[in-house]
Amino acid sequence: MRLSLKLAGLTRVPEDSAIYVKGDRVKRVLFGIDAGVPELSMAKQLGYDAVIAHHPQGESAIVDYYQVFKRHIQQMTTAGVPREAAEAAVKTKLKALEVQSHMRNYAHAVDVARLLKIPYMNIHTPLDEIGRRIMNEQIHSRLEEHSTLRDVVSALDELPEFQHATTKIKIHIGNPETPAGSVVMSHGAGTNGGYEIAKAYFDHGIGTVVYIHISPTDLERLKVIRGGNLIVTGHVASDSVGINPFLHKLEENGLIVTTMGVVGD
Repeated sequence: MRLSLKLAGLTRVPEDSAIYVKGDRVKRVLFGIDAGVPELSMAKQLGYDAVIAHHPQGESAIVDYYQVFKRHIQQMTTAGVPREAAEAAVKTKLKALEVQSHMRNYAHAVDVARLLKIPYMNIHTPLDEIGRRIMNEQIHSRLEEHSTLRDVVSALDELPEFQHATTKIKIHIGNPETPAGSVVMSHGAGTNGGYEIAKAYFDHGIGTVVYIHISPTDLERLKVIRGGNLIVTGHVASDSVGINPFLHKLEENGLIVTTMGVVGD
């Protein structure tokens, strides 16, 4: 966990990340973007020493997950959105995420890990923040004053995770020759900002928002207002951009890591 925080430039463990079952003398690790009860059982049978999931799996990481959605406020204000507008844009989905957190069975997978006596944790926002920084730097290192949406996609397509992905980066609003304008890589805040956050960016001068995924309903609403351009990069490939540097560091520290669902580099 400390390693992930260091790589992400964070000073504390975010609410959506947690160590559920502690352990030591760990050599062989099973890492999955999603790793719950089936993966825990398999890891125990195959002799792994620990399981690391990317997405939250239990206890406080599920119940308090909605708190990390507030990171969108910092990202928006950094991009020039006034704080009052940023807070208003976050409000609706933040409340929905809090309500949804009470629907989840936060004890199930963690109790299984305890019964199996296998160390278990998840690391979400730190790895997403690593990925956000890599993708943001990749975009802005390639963009020029008159760059188009095609140029944004081409820049991201240079990353190996997107080259190996089954999904392809999609321009959902705009066309390849549309000027990109100012571009924001919106990621690393629990989940995508949906309609309200993209609209806030558009309303305050951002030409192109890049999400890693979006709901069909939010996409259709954004298409109606046509306030700016939207590029969607794909969930698994984009998560992998932040996961792979972390896994390399684990291997440099002597761990043997097997991955599930991660797009290789």
